[in-house]
Amino acid sequence: MRLTYLPKGYQVYKDKSDAYLRFVMEKQLSDEGLWKKFVEVFRTREDIADDGWRGEYFGKMMRGACLSYRYAPDPKLYAVLERTVRELIATADEDGRISTYTPDHEFCGWDLWCRKYVLVGCLYFYDICAEGALKEKILAAMTRHLDYIAERIGEGKTLITDTSNWYGGMNSSSILEPVVEMLKLTKEPRYRTLAEHIIKEGGCRDGSVTDAVEKGVLPHELPTTKAYETTSFFEGILAYYELTGEARYLALAEKFADLVLRNEITIIGCAGCRNEHFDHAAITQTKEVKDLTIMQETCVTVTWMRFLERLLRVTGKASYADEIERSALNAMHGAINLYGEEQYCKEEKKRLPGVPFDSYSPLVGHPRGIGIGGYKKFRSGGYYGCCACIGAAGVALYPLASVMKGEGEAVVLFYHEGEIEIPFDGESLVLSAQGSLVKGRMEYKVMKAHAAEIALRFRVPAWSLGAQAVAGGEDMPVEDGYFTVRRVWQVGERVEIALPMRLVTHLLDLKVAYTYGPFVLARDEQKEPIKGKITMGGAYPSYQLLDPQDPEEIRLLLHTPKEDVLLTDYASCGKHWTKKRARVYVWNRYR
Repeated sequence: MRLTYLPKGYQVYKDKSDAYLRFVMEKQLSDEGLWKKFVEVFRTREDIADDGWRGEYFGKMMRGACLSYRYAPDPKLYAVLERTVRELIATADEDGRISTYTPDHEFCGWDLWCRKYVLVGCLYFYDICAEGALKEKILAAMTRHLDYIAERIGEGKTLITDTSNWYGGMNSSSILEPVVEMLKLTKEPRYRTLAEHIIKEGGCRDGSVTDAVEKGVLPHELPTTKAYETTSFFEGILAYYELTGEARYLALAEKFADLVLRNEITIIGCAGCRNEHFDHAAITQTKEVKDLTIMQETCVTVTWMRFLERLLRVTGKASYADEIERSALNAMHGAINLYGEEQYCKEEKKRLPGVPFDSYSPLVGHPRGIGIGGYKKFRSGGYYGCCACIGAAGVALYPLASVMKGEGEAVVLFYHEGEIEIPFDGESLVLSAQGSLVKGRMEYKVMKAHAAEIALRFRVPAWSLGAQAVAGGEDMPVEDGYFTVRRVWQVGERVEIALPMRLVTHLLDLKVAYTYGPFVLARDEQKEPIKGKITMGGAYPSYQLLDPQDPEEIRLLLHTPKEDVLLTDYASCGKHWTKKRARVYVWNRYR
């Protein structure tokens, strides 16, 4: 089944996913001064001084802002975004280039990467733009911008993989996705030619990544192992499948996703434990080495979530939603700098006022707030980072994708309390959702019915053994990973869903970790002193649930033969520092 988003503002929730999105909207996305800095670098062309990537900031954050607006359509936010896009397209030079590099210093470093994000940001705003005349201006600007590239990149010209000395040109090759989106919009043959060239080159001049994936080469052995850029490239492969319907490209995207999931994704739903590269993290995530501060990059978390969400919309496979949930509730929510803590900047060798997202997430005995990924200073003053810009997209994606539409069906993917309206053929089915994921129980009540037969589908989470759903006093059957009932629904009808959670023990490399439902649990040095190893108490540990303390979702005491150990949800750990270096432990030594 193919899935599509609900219209803007048609789902409103009352849990932390909503609160976190609104926090980011207020603290970051509505900051007009910050947007002005992002646009100014296209006038000053200041990336040429260090072959920098300041030009990515606009598009990364604009995408997150537009996804946030789709969920929570705030007129004030829209006005800020509109002004920003108008100012951005006004920076185009006489050739249509919107770039932070000058013509005599182009197609090197991160130039095409930044131009990719010009397209990404403008395309996402184009999708929510309410003014026809402005949409025409944006499309015209994007067309001139991309035409300049298409005239110079390709067979018999400069190869896409020769436009950067980073990662075999994979950063440049990831422009494939917005090129395909422009092809969908314009049907211009020259964009198809460019897309086909990028695909043919395979993403990396050191060897074709697409060929390697088709052969089953593990991600940490690919010609380039840079996790974020490679995943972004495969999103372009998936977009090309959406355009052409050629089965090879869907199979390639799904195979990449499977290889990454089985070999790279850690317990918190991110990849890469040696810097920002694939490194067989499914195995290496427990290692203790001298410097584990650059690991589990937030850019990787968000890009992985977005890639999975696109696969979910194309295929409807519930397993992709399971992984999005894991990443959202653990790595993504854990990266939000809720209390504005200072963050240590390695480039400046000191702590700086914090940006809204941590760049890296610890797994074995490290604090948060170490390193500002993609750190760059602005000529006009101040600084920012790549993970700080991309984070909003991950925070928005989780609630936005919670309920989607198929053909004659509404699909509930993630569970929240709130109100949902699903339009069908001029009428709407309106559901009121009560309960919570944390409590493991949800009830959906029909508040407004629809005259036609509609299928309601509810994801059966992989983590919930014994999940049940009842509609009209009868158990709902499971179809392809979803509780499913098709009927003409009546006002007042209810669907009751039980999602029992249990504490699960995970053992790897003589270390132990715990999950409770979809939540990864951790020890936090500022909540309780860390007293060495955990004493194992058997395969089915005894525990006591406690009342969570804000911002916790889960708080429990693990009863072991020698002591009680406090475990809380990972996303709440390492926040609001009361100790200067409060360490977080997901993986713990045991005896």
